[in-house]
Amino acid sequence: FLAPCPSSGLVINGTADRVAPPADTHTLVGKLHEQKGITVTHTEVEGAGHFFEEPHLDTMIGHTTDYVKRR
Repeated sequence: FLAPCPSSGLVINGTADRVAPPADTHTLVGKLHEQKGITVTHTEVEGAGHFFEEPHLDTMIGHTTDYVKRR
């Protein structure tokens, strides 16, 4: 269901996401890992929902900041 997309990136999901359930996100990340020439970093935030409301917002921002600094 994904066209080849030669772009690396970060995928962050919450373990309590009911919009994009974690199992679906794992499937997506697995398919992205099959593409050659890209690196996908996957991080889960325990207890967070789809919109990363408090108290999970700072955790998501921290993961994003760390990823950008490493790039």
